[in-house]
Amino acid sequence: MTPFRYDFTATPADIDELGHVNNAVWVRWIQDLAVAHWHAVAPAAQRDMLIWVVTRHVIDYRGNVTTGEHVTGETWVPEAPRGARFDRHFRFLGDDGKVRVEGVTTWALLDRATGRLLRVRPEIAAPFLHAPG
Repeated sequence: MTPFRYDFTATPADIDELGHVNNAVWVRWIQDLAVAHWHAVAPAAQRDMLIWVVTRHVIDYRGNVTTGEHVTGETWVPEAPRGARFDRHFRFLGDDGKVRVEGVTTWALLDRATGRLLRVRPEIAAPFLHAPG
């Protein structure tokens, strides 16, 4: 199974005073990538009842992206969840195939109605578990 992919294009609003995509924008793109993956694989009933929250980000910046440049975000979950949490790996590749940003985020599963942590059941985790291609 290959990683889930989602494309991004840097707009002028994404650029900081150094002339490249701001770190806060990368964090937003990391979240947008994960949410797009959730919406692509989770049944509507799960999306209505459950919500994910980030508990930790580890981000390595490998290169810059400027206005108009495209990157492809890739994400995958290589290991089964531990209780309510799991690590989601990600990377953003430029059109040249080089990694611009990569890292790991830890996500926790919550009951949307109560806000309580929930154990990630196997049927919820199954569509996410695979190694990068």
